[in-house]
Amino acid sequence: MGGKENKIHPKDVLDENDRLLITEIFYDDIEPRLIKMQARIGTLNCEFAGEQYKNWVMEFRSNRSGFEIVGFEYDENSRGFDLAPKPHIPQLNKYV
Repeated sequence: MGGKENKIHPKDVLDENDRLLITEIFYDDIEPRLIKMQARIGTLNCEFAGEQYKNWVMEFRSNRSGFEIVGFEYDENSRGFDLAPKPHIPQLNKYV
């Protein structure tokens, strides 16, 4: 038809396993850092989950217990940055 075709390439799509991996790492590693930084809402590059996700960004916002992920977006120009170190949370002695 002479127009530019709108094709979705595999790199432009996150499958369910990708989303689950990014979400798990976000809640285990990134959320405590965002809490320490007193973040409330924003977008974050997903490179923290691996090099293959360096062009993905996630939108998050605070909720009652921490954060919720609002969505994901592919952005070829996205770049990551270092967050604050993960806070140390001492484990309770299970033998006490």
